[in-house]
Amino acid sequence: MPNPLYDALLHPHQGSDRPFLILKTGERLSYGDFLAMTARFAHALRAAGIEVGDRVALQAAKSPQALAIYAACVAAGAVFLPLNTAYTASEVEYFVTDAQAKLLICDPVAAATLAPVAKAAGAALATLDAAGGGSFAAAADGKPGHFDPAERGPDDLAAFLYTSGTTGRSKGAMLTQDNLLSNAQVLVDYWRFSADDVLLHALPIFHTHGLFVATNVMLLSGGAMIFLPRLDVDDLIAGLPGATAMMGVPTFYTRLLADPRLTRDLVAHMRLFISGSAPLLAETHTAFEARTGKRILERYGMTEINMGTSNPYDGERRAGTVGFPLPGTQLRVCDPETGKALAQGEIGVIEVRGPNVFKGYWNMPEKTRAEFRDDGFFITGDLGTIDADGYVTIVGRAKDLIISGGYNIYPKEIELVLDEQKGVAESAVIGVPHPDLGEGVVGVVTARAGIAIDEQALLAGLGDRLARFKQPRRIVIVDELPRNTMGKVQKNVLRERYATIFAV
Repeated sequence: MPNPLYDALLHPHQGSDRPFLILKTGERLSYGDFLAMTARFAHALRAAGIEVGDRVALQAAKSPQALAIYAACVAAGAVFLPLNTAYTASEVEYFVTDAQAKLLICDPVAAATLAPVAKAAGAALATLDAAGGGSFAAAADGKPGHFDPAERGPDDLAAFLYTSGTTGRSKGAMLTQDNLLSNAQVLVDYWRFSADDVLLHALPIFHTHGLFVATNVMLLSGGAMIFLPRLDVDDLIAGLPGATAMMGVPTFYTRLLADPRLTRDLVAHMRLFISGSAPLLAETHTAFEARTGKRILERYGMTEINMGTSNPYDGERRAGTVGFPLPGTQLRVCDPETGKALAQGEIGVIEVRGPNVFKGYWNMPEKTRAEFRDDGFFITGDLGTIDADGYVTIVGRAKDLIISGGYNIYPKEIELVLDEQKGVAESAVIGVPHPDLGEGVVGVVTARAGIAIDEQALLAGLGDRLARFKQPRRIVIVDELPRNTMGKVQKNVLRERYATIFAV
């Protein structure tokens, strides 16, 4: 029976002794062993009452077994719902209840706290620990190492991923078999992955980047993954000699650059470094190339569209841009209000259409309709431009746009100038209530190690670089910027923190 994801990602590896997962301990799990584990887990799902289309929520530490639960959901035709391990019980309650999950798998340590959550939502509860033990693994013991996959079609749901919910309650993005498979197929080809590749994988697997990009690409290409539990610079340094490629967020690269062990010799054999999930500073891009001789490939994606653009594998990887629309993906920049396509170089909202674009928001038909144009383009909410050569540049989120004294101000433009100021390591620019202007511009910056920076000196340095209406009215110096688990700066946290800075 057809099951597109299973047939492409998993079935070809039945019985293979090729390595799939290489663990920090040095232990290797072959494709054949992983597929046998997947089969046992799929049988365990059936035994727990999970039928085709049912939602299975997982909040557990990264492990081969956690990854096999995803694969087991694909095989069983269940809809996989990965949850950030940092979510609180009240957050998990919302996701499990909203998704109407039939099963919640969590760490044994959280079982007592989440048991009433599961019960209230009508979900069964099972456990899985970081070592692969727990009640779910025990239920799979002794089950057959073969499972006949459920019949599924390209438009059938494969996963829910909930958005961060910074502008309202979190929305469950419904991702189909074809959304995931088509994107993996494009990326394998565009980034030249093959069975000879070994991917250094230190990303979480509750997010598009680590799960649907990294893992699906490697399953489809037949390569191996050095499967690290989390970002740790010592582990990255130790893993690089055995890898051919790495996918990471900007934090991976800034931390590697801070380590003197990162040398040209260490990465001479590496063919590809990829960065995404948050903007990569042009300075980081340049510094990494100067140190290693390798130019990072930056790309752009989001929960709802998987991957949408990429700098080229061959050709110029232009710092500060996210490259071109991927094959099969259409991208345009439009006026946020009218939807009219804008001229080259103008800033507008990025809209995307293609097989990678999600099906809609779970149980939110009105929200779904509001975020799609009549011609099928999804309104991403990201602001960007397309230059004369076709490179796409992201300048921020539409919700981050600052309107001060009637002027539209794009934070990214100011951040680029602030980042160039002496002693500044990084900046984030926000708009907060202002009694006269509606919104006032605030720059929040961190200092480079061992360098003292001063608000007035920074403000003075902007005078000949930015129009007066764009210049921050205050600059706040902090030790670090608040970030989510994928390394994105949480501007909503900063807006709350400094909401009264202009209060009179």
